[in-house]
Amino acid sequence: LTLVHSVEAGIMAGVGLSIGLFLYRTSRPHSAVVGRVPGTEHFRNVLRHDVELCPKVTFLRVDESLYFANARFLEERVMDLVAGEPALKHLVLVCPAVNLIDASALESLEAINERLRNAGVILHLSEVKGPVMDRLRNTDLLANLSGEVFLSTYEAWQRLIGQSVAQRINV
Repeated sequence: LTLVHSVEAGIMAGVGLSIGLFLYRTSRPHSAVVGRVPGTEHFRNVLRHDVELCPKVTFLRVDESLYFANARFLEERVMDLVAGEPALKHLVLVCPAVNLIDASALESLEAINERLRNAGVILHLSEVKGPVMDRLRNTDLLANLSGEVFLSTYEAWQRLIGQSVAQRINV
């Protein structure tokens, strides 16, 4: 475009293309169901590693900041996951890569929390970074969250899997 038209037109097209590619790449963030590597406190993708799982608890790691372009994608991903696991009682969103969250994503998280509650599934968060947690404290999400916010995924594993084992023993 620079050769055919002008330098300004080439720069404008380059900027527009860069923004478009960024929005496209981040609108469908990578997410993975993770499980515990046996005997460790580490969690890895269930499709790539031999890990421990529990049918009543699912850990979904989100590998991108949450904002308007990917908020609905996360909602769909969570609902598809819940629909495919009828025994599910707890869903933990693992957020080590979430560096920011905007109003659209907060609205989506509130909708996810409510839809899961209606489906009998408790939503938890883990590994939420400080700046994101500060943002969440200024909203109603934490007050209405059906579950807890865990410092680490391993802490969530211990607490929730321990509950599942205890419930299994008492049944």
